[in-house]
Amino acid sequence: MHIVIAMDSFKGSMSSLETGNAVAEGFRRVNPDNEIDVRPVADGGEGTVDTLTEGLGGTFRTVKVTGPLGKAVEAKYGITENPQLAEHFFRRRNREIQGASGMKMLKYPPTAIIETAQAAGLTLVPEKSRNPMLTTTRGVGELIRDAISQGCRNFIIGIGSSATNDCGIGMLEALGYRFLDANGVDVPGNAAGLARIASINDSAALPELADCSFRIACDVTNPLCGEKGASAVFGPQKGADPEMIRQMDAAQMQFAELCKKSYPKADPAAPGTGAAGGLGFGFLTFTNAILARGIDIVLRETRLESYLRSADLVVTGEGELDARTMMGKGPSGVAALAKNFNVPCIAFTGQLGRNFRTVNDKGIAAFFTIQPGPVSLSEAMDNESARRHLADTAEQVMRLIDVFYREKWM
Repeated sequence: MHIVIAMDSFKGSMSSLETGNAVAEGFRRVNPDNEIDVRPVADGGEGTVDTLTEGLGGTFRTVKVTGPLGKAVEAKYGITENPQLAEHFFRRRNREIQGASGMKMLKYPPTAIIETAQAAGLTLVPEKSRNPMLTTTRGVGELIRDAISQGCRNFIIGIGSSATNDCGIGMLEALGYRFLDANGVDVPGNAAGLARIASINDSAALPELADCSFRIACDVTNPLCGEKGASAVFGPQKGADPEMIRQMDAAQMQFAELCKKSYPKADPAAPGTGAAGGLGFGFLTFTNAILARGIDIVLRETRLESYLRSADLVVTGEGELDARTMMGKGPSGVAALAKNFNVPCIAFTGQLGRNFRTVNDKGIAAFFTIQPGPVSLSEAMDNESARRHLADTAEQVMRLIDVFYREKWM
């Protein structure tokens, strides 16, 4: 029996690979001869760096960068040399690098996996200090610049949970772009600086950017400006009052109109340009970027589809199953892909939330909670306890599956 396990993390308790390996342990107790593949899953938000980097055999790199308030913070990102991630982008360029032996070898640059929240996240700003007029994405650009110095040319970037509203000019300044006022002076790389921009100078932009591919995990479709734009929808949670929202929205529209004159990709109405305070607009306008749902990017990059072609069963899950689970979160993408291949999909979870039965309507045939009885929150979240409970539950589920599987095929 070929089983593909693609579990999301149980946030605060177990990583994606830890949950997957716990399920595999329980299954193997019943039948060690089952062919089991454990694959990483994330939805582009918190935990994506850990999940993809660990799952693809990469390494972590921690650097000091400029935080959202201008003070230094430590930010972690992942680097993987898994060639599958970069192959589709670099295949058409057919870059051949001369090997030491004189033979030509095809080599793909490594991929960087970044969460903007590490450098520009809302959690990095104390509530009393939240002011999206003053926060910057500069640290995001510094992460990208560092990854480029490490040889990366392919990027997967999750842009959720930002504290910023600067259209990405802080990030772009770190990459060599200059945004100048009417007197030719560089403006601050934040939302307050947007309204002062009179010209853009890209002569000092990193030349390596032309060779870089950015896949941006973006689960919102908001445009840059207007009543559904970055300032109006996301500004309040970042500390903006009504007057700030009006000023920021006007500044973003002014900036977008200026960009249109020199950058043909500038389109403030495009879905997702309002993500992360306009960071989506910055990526689409100034880099070789695409925006997509986080789960879609992760599933594509980890090639889950190739594992499902021969699968008899798919297993997914996350810490809490509820109606939101099937709205772009990890298990929703796994279940949809399994359905495409006509493979049954089941799920494990730590607890059930509101309207949990909706997951059955979206491709999850059955789900199982792992708690053996009433437990405290601390015990439920404890890594060792959670792994044990998940493995024990998986064992019992596999005992049932094994009975019916053997009766059908033996």
